[in-house]
Amino acid sequence: MLARKGLLPDGFLLTRLAEDRNQPNRGRSRSQRARFITKTGSCNVAHKNIREQQRQSRSHIRIFFQGRFLQDVFTTMVDLKWQHSFLIFTSAFLCSWMLFAMIWWLLAFAHGDLEPRDPGGDPGPVPCVTAIHSFTSAFLFSIEVQVTIGFGGRMVTEECPLAITVLIIQNIVGLIINAVMLGCVFMKTAQANRRAETLIFSRNAVIAPRNGRPTFMFRVGDLRKSMIISATIQLQVSDGRASRFRASLTAQLRLQVIRRTVTAEGEVIPVAQLDIQVENPLRSNGIFLVSPLVISHTIERGSPLYELSAQALSAEDLEIIVILEGVVETTGITMQARTSYTPEEILWGRRFVSIISEEDGRYCVDYSKFGNTVPVRMPLLSAKELDQS
Repeated sequence: MLARKGLLPDGFLLTRLAEDRNQPNRGRSRSQRARFITKTGSCNVAHKNIREQQRQSRSHIRIFFQGRFLQDVFTTMVDLKWQHSFLIFTSAFLCSWMLFAMIWWLLAFAHGDLEPRDPGGDPGPVPCVTAIHSFTSAFLFSIEVQVTIGFGGRMVTEECPLAITVLIIQNIVGLIINAVMLGCVFMKTAQANRRAETLIFSRNAVIAPRNGRPTFMFRVGDLRKSMIISATIQLQVSDGRASRFRASLTAQLRLQVIRRTVTAEGEVIPVAQLDIQVENPLRSNGIFLVSPLVISHTIERGSPLYELSAQALSAEDLEIIVILEGVVETTGITMQARTSYTPEEILWGRRFVSIISEEDGRYCVDYSKFGNTVPVRMPLLSAKELDQS
């Protein structure tokens, strides 16, 4: 059995404060540098000048318009904020009620149902819809039809076949609107990023010796008791000069370097990718997050960190991106958690403290020490310089 300590939000905040207090004081001169992934996992990329170009066959005039998001309305609505979604939902219902209210009012007007009648005299012809005397009553009848309230005061008669057709169409339109809106609400509440919020990464990564080799390490943990099935880790190293990057979704544990390179012929490749070996304590492609794990990458020949010393690392313009993917055990939804580490967040010559202990026949995880590190003896030289010495 595994017990977990310090899972309350207050305790977690204290954990972060303890991390900041226990880490060495590092300069913040480069803290404002641009980064692809924020510490919370959101993509820090601004899209500008999104437009589609269409060339007319005769006049050869380019027409620019921004409508790609409207081609995938459902995904756009799911990605909207809740207040915007509720505004769209309310507007959709009101517009449909108003539209069909206008249609019912026009039917009543064309059939002569809006003309005043003597209550004690001849009742006149049978109306298309009973008890419709104005646009207000037509609007109320439109709501009753679409929401299937059925108060009983107004109803469609057999006098007008067109009214029966409109009744069928409004019912179908109402069902479609309800299905789309309920689907959007369900998808927004069941989004996998909610589950990713309970996956935590250490605020800092470390570089420390392990088995005689310099090793890049960070810690990841899961606060929930429900498991993440087939969890995999992927790392990317992003050079600050790279104009873009692609997140691979392969089911393996690896580190990927993405940086700008120039070939011998002078060709500039803005995104050059290189896979590098990454290890985890289980020595397998997947990870078992029953307890926090320290994921490591051995810095050896071929590693993007191979030629970086402690001083060179602090001046290097790079970003290490971590992507954790898995399937939520309770819902079966694929989730993804992300974070990144800049040179200011990589601690040289420190390692993570142990947070697992045995108490009363079970293992206990103390999350108050989740990001705590201790100094270790390690030269300030790069792995390449150590190999040459």
